[in-house]
Amino acid sequence: MSKNQILMESGTNELEIVEFGVGKNKFGINVMKVKEILNPALVVAVPHAHPYIEGIMELRGEVLPVINVATALQLPPSIHPEQDKFIVAEFNQQKTVFHVHAVSQIHRISWEQIEKPSDMYQGAESMVLGVIKLGGDMILFLDFEKLLLEINPDSGIKISDVKKMGPRERSEKRIVIAEDSPMLRKLLNDTLQEAGFQTLEFFENGQDALDYLEQTKTDEGDPCSNVQLVITDIEMPQMDGLHLTRRIKENEVLSKLPVILFSSLITDELYHKGMTVGADAQISKPNIDELVSKIDQLIL
Repeated sequence: MSKNQILMESGTNELEIVEFGVGKNKFGINVMKVKEILNPALVVAVPHAHPYIEGIMELRGEVLPVINVATALQLPPSIHPEQDKFIVAEFNQQKTVFHVHAVSQIHRISWEQIEKPSDMYQGAESMVLGVIKLGGDMILFLDFEKLLLEINPDSGIKISDVKKMGPRERSEKRIVIAEDSPMLRKLLNDTLQEAGFQTLEFFENGQDALDYLEQTKTDEGDPCSNVQLVITDIEMPQMDGLHLTRRIKENEVLSKLPVILFSSLITDELYHKGMTVGADAQISKPNIDELVSKIDQLIL
């Protein structure tokens, strides 16, 4: 796949997903996370590794962990392992190989097409961020960050990183946060509270956050007297963080609100996307101490 073909204009509220199969189930991963797709290669087993870790492999001088997605989702093993595929992904500042059973095609969709999963999903419930209906099929949009966090809890957002910054008092500062992952909303709430920010408004997607901002106005019509800053993930159903940022910066009333993109997709290769839509800062998860420092710079 050519990166020139799959990197689209920023802020359109569209994305491209790689559809892959595990057993009879169809799943999707954001193309922006995918570096390349390989045929199965030699995997070396690692003693006492996490059950999801199939082993490690070497790719052009790098040693990368290989995660068996079927095992992680409690699905049956491949019937034809010789036909399986390895998806090499990069996010959260690390590269990982995902072992899947098939890779079929790329779909270009709108974030509005991704529906919130119902409580009926059980086996893969905690790993599913959304459901995409395409041509009579249902593609499950997986939470790969949650998967990595289950394997290595130390790789996530840690309150200890904020405690090192010392006592703080920032309770008068109201921050709006758009993040679709319930796990990450809780982690952000706990860590930002520890950092002294007591007035936090959380939303599951960019559309809900934008609606709130447009309705939050003082008598002078200035929402910035009530909200001082916006933190947003990029990957979210209904409206993604890039489109949310563009809408804020193009709104005459909201445009002076600082916006921080806090996402696993902040890489050197993708940094230009946030710049294009006018983000005031871009910070890669899980660097919570860097996020807190940037908040201080922008609103204190």
